[in-house]
Amino acid sequence: MSEQRVETDDVEHVAGLARVDLDEGDAERFVDQFADILEAFDALEDVPDVDRDVELTNVMRPDEERASLSQDDALANAPDSEDGYFKGPNVS
Repeated sequence: MSEQRVETDDVEHVAGLARVDLDEGDAERFVDQFADILEAFDALEDVPDVDRDVELTNVMRPDEERASLSQDDALANAPDSEDGYFKGPNVS
């Protein structure tokens, strides 16, 4: 098991970061589950290191300039456009 004990304050902190509202008593229930998750991560330390035989190389192709759609062609099938741009729903 992980060296550090998971406390309810830790659960509440993570819930706050994730913007999850916990009901009364939820943090206490999640303490054991968090400890189990951390224990699973501790098991990764037991995985042996692997020696790489091959050095990794960049396999990306070089950028090439080529013809593309005109602005009118790109907007031709758009459900809505405005002033030459795609128009989507307001997000707030």
